[in-house]
Order: sequence, then structure tokens, then C-alpha cells
Amino acid sequence: MISALRSAGVEVIERHVSVWEGRREGWTAGAGTAARIALAEVRLARRVRGDVDALVVGYPGQPDLAAARRAARGRPVVFNALVSLHETLVDDRRRFRPGSIPARALLTLDRAALRAADLVVADTEANAEFLAALAGLPRSRVAVCLVGAEERLFRPGWRAVEPWTCLFVGKLIPLHGLETILAAARLAPDVPFRLVGSGQLQALLAERPANVEWVPWIEYELLPRELHRAGCALGVFGRSPKAARVIPNKAYQALACGTPLVTGDTPAAARELLTDGESALLVPPGDPEALADALRRLRDDGALMDRIAQGGRAVYEERASEATLGARWRLLLERLVA
Repeated sequence: MISALRSAGVEVIERHVSVWEGRREGWTAGAGTAARIALAEVRLARRVRGDVDALVVGYPGQPDLAAARRAARGRPVVFNALVSLHETLVDDRRRFRPGSIPARALLTLDRAALRAADLVVADTEANAEFLAALAGLPRSRVAVCLVGAEERLFRPGWRAVEPWTCLFVGKLIPLHGLETILAAARLAPDVPFRLVGSGQLQALLAERPANVEWVPWIEYELLPRELHRAGCALGVFGRSPKAARVIPNKAYQALACGTPLVTGDTPAAARELLTDGESALLVPPGDPEALADALRRLRDDGALMDRIAQGGRAVYEERASEATLGARWRLLLERLVA
């Protein structure tokens, strides 16, 4: 978002206080984390420069909205929300029990943060509807701007190499449908899979089939190289309401690299960005048979592979490039300030 804004001629001043850097498991909770967040909020609440037109709070900024309002001193505040913390930590990552005190606190924090912003920006139309309903906001208070990818890293460069491998990158959480991917791997033992990531479901990998390679961690800067040499990139295959509403970062990163993308046929993906057989292969979420069939079909059809790669890159350039998103962000901010 910052890079896109700068590419559109917007001066961006970053006010950042480190809390999570240097930690692979950034969402760890505890007294130490709470103290770091509290100190950061005090520092973030300092008044901003007089020539600042608007403040933008990025993901995951729910704790930051109160500080942003104090720092803004009446100027517009924009919240690039992306997700609900309650849904992420209770329903998806299952860190807290539904209805527990922490769960209720997260829901209260979500609603307060969304209501405190003059404008909320969501990543898909489906997610915009969800966030508006969650906070009881009029739909006009929630705009949409796709996520995109960091083009300093994720650039075209994909080409088919041997062995042809399906690449998954991401947290091993229910959203991504790890069970579906592993079941598809068992149905297609002739197809290699490379899974990069860790998380709450990694115990499922203890009995992974022989054609599944697992790498718990790769430095972020090395991900483009992984995408450039993969046969295809895997998106999300979970069947949760959240999975139906989002298009994850890794999908945009694959499209930016020109890597053929295979992902779930969800309302967000199919209705808002991708076309099956043209810019991606879309399969029913939670259906390992369909996923295995799609992967074999893609592997064995060079023309389809090239069409998906080129079509995915084309839709990225048209809908999700930094130039496109920068213009969209600038328009949203100019309207708000005016």
C-alpha cells in the first residue's frame, strides 16, 4: 500500500513503533507483548505534522485506532482493516474459545476500531459487506481496494522446470485447507508438493505422503525464487466463511510472478478477480479429488499452463498492480479529504 501510494505521487510519512519484528510467530500473546503494545500506542498518539492531510492505519491496526484519532487532531483517519481479529484468532486460528472473555474483548476491539475510522478499506467486496455488518456501519463507510504484491520483489520470471512441483506458501491454518491439499497429494502420488510454512495444523504433516516436502520457514525475500521455479502455486481451499471472502497475499504474489495459480472457486476469487481456465484454475473448496484432477491436467497440458500464467499476469497488471492500486488509493484519500 505504501509503495503504491508513493508511485501515485502521494507523500507518505511512516510513523512506526516496533512490536513484532524479529519474531516468526508474531501473534504470540502474553504480558510482555501487552506491555510492548501499550508503550507503542503511547508513542503513536503524538500529534502528527501540521501539513498531513490524512492518517492511514494499516493491518493489523485494531489496537492503533484510538492513538490515530488522538494523533490526527480532527483530520481524517482511514483504516485498512483487511480482517477481523475476532474471526482470525477465534474462528480461524482457534487461539481463544468462542464466547470466552478474550474472544468478547477481540470482538469489542474490532467494532470500536472500525467505527472509529472515517473510512474503512477492505480487500474485496465480500469482505467489505462483512466488515460493515460486523460494526453496524453504512456500506458507504467501507471502500474496496485489492491487496496486490510488493513489486520490488514479486516480478515476472516464471518458467516451467523439472520436476514440476505444486508450491504452497502460508500459515498452516484452517483457512488454507491443508487437509484438502494433503488429501489431494495422496490421490496424486505422481505429483510433487512443496509446502512452506508452519502453524497450528503442522501436526498433520507428521504422516504426510512421500510426495510432500515440508519446509517450515523461508525468508520472505526468497519467496519470488520459489514461485519462479514452481510448476504452479496453490491458493486457499478452506470452506470457512472467511476463506470465501478473501483473496490471500500469496495469490497476488503468484500472479505478479506469472506463476500459474490453482485456488478455491470462492465468491471473492471467482467473482472479483479470477476467471477459471483463463487467469487461474478454480476448484471447489474442500474437494481433494477436484484439486488432484486440476493439478494433473495443468501439469500435462503445456498450452493450458502458459495460458494460465499469461492470463494471471495480465489480470494482475490490470487490476492489482501498484500503479492501479496507487491510483485507487489516491482517489479514495482525495475524496475523503475533500
